[in-house]
Amino acid sequence: MSEQIPDCEMGDEAIRNPKSGYVAIIGKPNVGKSTLMNALVGERLSIVTPKPQTTRGRVLGIMSSGECQAVFWDTPGMLEPKGRLQEVMTRQIRDSVRDADVLLALVDASSPKDDLDERMREILHDWQRPLIVAINKSDLVETARVEKIVGRIRAVAISALRGTHVDALKTLIEQRLPEGPFFYPPDMVAEQPERFFVGELVREEIFLKLGQELPYATAVKVEEFKERKDEKDYIRAVIYVERPSQKGIVIGAKGAMLKQIGQHARVKIEAFLDRPVYLELWVKVRPKWRKRERDLKEFGYW
Repeated sequence: MSEQIPDCEMGDEAIRNPKSGYVAIIGKPNVGKSTLMNALVGERLSIVTPKPQTTRGRVLGIMSSGECQAVFWDTPGMLEPKGRLQEVMTRQIRDSVRDADVLLALVDASSPKDDLDERMREILHDWQRPLIVAINKSDLVETARVEKIVGRIRAVAISALRGTHVDALKTLIEQRLPEGPFFYPPDMVAEQPERFFVGELVREEIFLKLGQELPYATAVKVEEFKERKDEKDYIRAVIYVERPSQKGIVIGAKGAMLKQIGQHARVKIEAFLDRPVYLELWVKVRPKWRKRERDLKEFGYW
């Protein structure tokens, strides 16, 4: 990176003038937005899987450093919406861009199409506030290719997974934040309640364990979350599917698949909460939930 910017916590002027703002992370599916936000915040908030469209709603993460606070929105992947759920996801991207103080556009260096796609160009065309374009997965391609992309669209090359140049990207973001008081306490990294992240970790395991199409027909709702003083916390979550045949696949032969999902999710949940839990999973059928506004609201996507 050629641009050198002083750290936000350096100097009397920065101390007298705190900076804070909202940063929307946008990009195509599977470009690495969730991995990047986790790296920037320093906590594993957004779930990450190899499948596109894993993120369904905008997840908020908070990065506080010295006198700067950046509030990130990890948004769903940009695509041509097909169906009610994807229409809602697209609206969430639009709302995040509208409310952002800084836009962080992410591009995949390893993609055959190394330029900004048409949907992102439409957003950037009328954008008047600070913009940062980052080329992710730069470690997966030759240096000459990365330099070509960087030169053409004036971007910064990073690797969110390996952490390459992530600290430099933080500095660029902090520099572009507007002056203003913090929105959240400096030690706070997330806004959503614990049960939101519990549901997301269960959904992550569903994406990792099941086939290509079935995970997209599933939703997870944490219906009970009890903190118990002398026992493990009790969590009961329901996995909703659209058809009875899908229910059988999620449960598996003699309950083997559901047990496996629960075991792996429980380990992640305990690591996230830093305490032991008893996780109980159920599977129910909710026909065509992805097309029904009432169901989308109930599952928190609206």
